[in-house]
Amino acid sequence: MRFLHVIASVDPRGGGPIEGLLRIHGALQALGHQGEILCLDAPDFEPVLKHPGRIHALGPVKGTYGYCEALVPWLRQHAGNYDAVIINGLWQYIGLAAWRALRDTAPGYYVFTHGMLDPWFKRRYPLKHLKKWLYWPWGEYRVLRDAKAVLFTCDDERLLARESFWLYKCNEAISSFGTSEPPANEQSRLSEAFLTAWPQLRGKRLALFLGRIHEKKGCDLLIDAFAKSCANSPDAHLVMAGPDQGGWAEQLGRRVAELGISDRVTWTGMLSGDLKWGAFYASEMFTLPSHQENFGVAVAEALACGRPAFISDKVNIWREIVADGAGKVEPDTPEGTERLLARWLATSPSEIEEMRTHARRCFEQRFRIETVAANLVRIVGSGANASTTGSSVNQTRHA
Repeated sequence: MRFLHVIASVDPRGGGPIEGLLRIHGALQALGHQGEILCLDAPDFEPVLKHPGRIHALGPVKGTYGYCEALVPWLRQHAGNYDAVIINGLWQYIGLAAWRALRDTAPGYYVFTHGMLDPWFKRRYPLKHLKKWLYWPWGEYRVLRDAKAVLFTCDDERLLARESFWLYKCNEAISSFGTSEPPANEQSRLSEAFLTAWPQLRGKRLALFLGRIHEKKGCDLLIDAFAKSCANSPDAHLVMAGPDQGGWAEQLGRRVAELGISDRVTWTGMLSGDLKWGAFYASEMFTLPSHQENFGVAVAEALACGRPAFISDKVNIWREIVADGAGKVEPDTPEGTERLLARWLATSPSEIEEMRTHARRCFEQRFRIETVAANLVRIVGSGANASTTGSSVNQTRHA
């Protein structure tokens, strides 16, 4: 099959959507399928130039919506060369452009929502939700309604998506995300590379947060909880790894100083390649007290490295983590996050080792990217009919 993956930007600072796309893209190629990427970045944008495969860059565009006059004509001219066109994300022009160009034309299009219909956004940003509601009936509602399938990474995400807008109609399908196998037999080298870069972390029990420094991720909860739960554990250390897109890290840094834990929190910025994998291997556990997470690629990466996941119950794969004994789960509240870290500190070395085994098994059975890619091929090959996806519905809900 030939796939066209459409995304607003291939900037790696965008987090999960582009990371997941690139992983699936590579796994599809390994299975013998061809794939190309269409984005709205400038052709000379560094991540575009570094992409090893074929990529079409139609930008640059201005603003977060990303209107691009050339997009609809390009899709009408070239989409017939592909077996599936997959739109990544909502609330941007790429979805409306696909609807305009392909709703009645082969091959049609699929939409990965990437958690962008979670009702948390409605509760947290009511004014933004009002703006989205004004756009919804003539924009995103029609984009989802006429897609061949709307793809959710897990059942929790699918069910939550129905709660954001009363006008909701689409053909639902589950196509889980995952990640690739980490570098094999290089744990010691990668861990050493990371500790060489941040030597103050040697000999510490490291709790790793790896993701965007964003309010949604519960970074403030994590910092406050660490100060309280780890006050009497001087060997515990918090690693905050990830890009700061909104300037929130400076405010969080001041909070760290106020709490008197500046020497126990390390900010690494965005990590990639060997340093990213080294951070996982050097850490005792991975933590994500997120308020909203449709999947969490970094969670799957931690599991792949055999690191237990201490996460909130708003990370939509938390049920799988609990069922497999691959980590611990608490609510996304100050008290819940404190309990989460306290449970980590109370876990014996032998119990940590057992959880590592369970974490690795959880990854192998559920989140290996090759399995994810094969499932996506099955969904596309089936035409996303309810009888073959196992989770498709077509309905309108009123709340």
